[in-house]
Amino acid sequence: MADFPNCPTCNSEYTYEDGSLFICPECAHEWTAEAETDIGDQRMIKDANGNALNDGDTVTVIKDLKVKGSSSVLKMGTKVKSIRLVEGDHDIDCKIDGFGAMKLKSQFVKKI
Repeated sequence: MADFPNCPTCNSEYTYEDGSLFICPECAHEWTAEAETDIGDQRMIKDANGNALNDGDTVTVIKDLKVKGSSSVLKMGTKVKSIRLVEGDHDIDCKIDGFGAMKLKSQFVKKI
């Protein structure tokens, strides 16, 4: 029996090959073998110290940041839990206690 890769979308082990495509019968995702090895298109997001960030990480703010549209300031050392990485200039989407939903730049945080 051939050893096919798990589905990159739902991680199902029941994938099969159809010509040059791999197909997942559970979620109907189709991908090529080249897509399986091509991870160069993913952008690595790093914190101020060069550590790679992932969804769900906890970070701290490394300097006081002005909150746009408000007179309040996000203080240095503020802990931010369960970050979510997004595309764009402000590449961290999060909720901060006392401030609510906010977007941050990864250059102003460090991973705990």
